[in-house]
Amino acid sequence: MKLRLILAIVGVLFPVIAAKAQAPSPESPLGKQIDEIFSGATSPAEPGLAVLVRQKGKPVFERGYGVRDLRSKAAIDARTNFRLASFTKQFTAMAIMLLVHDGKLRYDKTISEIFPDFPAYGKSITIRNLLNHTSGLPDYEDLMDTLEKAKGPRWTPENQIQDDEVLELLKKESIGKFAPGTSWSYSNSGYVVLGTIVNKVSGKTYVEFLHERIFAPLKMDRTVVFQRGKNEVVNRAFGHSKDNAALKETDQSSTSATLGDGGIYSNLEDLAKWDDALRNHTLLSEKEFQPALVAARLNDGSEPHWPTEANDDNLHPGKPVSYGFGWFFDPYQERQRMWHTGSTMGFRTVIERFTDGEDLTAVILCNRTDLEPEKLALQVADLFFSSKY
Repeated sequence: MKLRLILAIVGVLFPVIAAKAQAPSPESPLGKQIDEIFSGATSPAEPGLAVLVRQKGKPVFERGYGVRDLRSKAAIDARTNFRLASFTKQFTAMAIMLLVHDGKLRYDKTISEIFPDFPAYGKSITIRNLLNHTSGLPDYEDLMDTLEKAKGPRWTPENQIQDDEVLELLKKESIGKFAPGTSWSYSNSGYVVLGTIVNKVSGKTYVEFLHERIFAPLKMDRTVVFQRGKNEVVNRAFGHSKDNAALKETDQSSTSATLGDGGIYSNLEDLAKWDDALRNHTLLSEKEFQPALVAARLNDGSEPHWPTEANDDNLHPGKPVSYGFGWFFDPYQERQRMWHTGSTMGFRTVIERFTDGEDLTAVILCNRTDLEPEKLALQVADLFFSSKY
């Protein structure tokens, strides 16, 4: 009799407990304030964005705006997969750290130790240099341009450059942009090379390693490292750009197939699991993850700066920069944060994680290039920092 009574009470209380664990209603005062930030960003029939806000590991707001593409008009939701672009770099960095955990890599190991046929300038470029953008590796897109000017067109959206081709271009050079550790320059080349190192050192492809060691353990079941012709992206958002006043699909370029620097597609549902894994140290212990949180210093101990010349990868020309392993670390409103943006043909993405007392995470994934997710995410942060929430 007592057992039946206990079960009856549990049966009554459980739905209430479950309801409290869910995200607050979008119609709540807080939900309405967050929605006001995004509701004017797109229309229901246009490409748009997906927004996730979490605090202390709990969902606060989650909503899709607009459509995945202009052909199907399928609505964006929490399972819509966007190309993460450079948001990918934190996963590549984690893969390298897992190999260090396995005893298969050291942060001071050099490119030449891993690829003996790499030119002499690789003898002083370490894994750490690659991770924190102090390697001085040439930009592979510049090398592509130089080769094509000399020998004619080679790569197109249909014939995209692959990771092994990037590595071969770098092997043809005899010198880097600067001596490792003497300057700082955001390097897609470095993260493509890190992806090839994951392959070489683990004996598995980059795709296999990330699935087995990151996505599967975290149950990020819909996240994929996309390889055209080899796998598919379910619930896929396609990228778009403005052409005069109209949006047109601009989803792939000649550099869209490289992996370690930007090849992952993911969604709000899975990225909430990633946020939890970072918070709870699921993949690596807090001590093992600590090197990722140390901002790079130059060989002379000085603080690095963004290059002075402006380009697409130079977010803040000439200003100081704090970058660890796949994460930026400069504070906002005097709050500690780790963050990263992603920008590629048709997509803009951001993750902002405030790791002090607020314990606030904002993820914004856009399949159009005329939006600025970093600014939108910081507007969300301002809402929390200036209110009772």
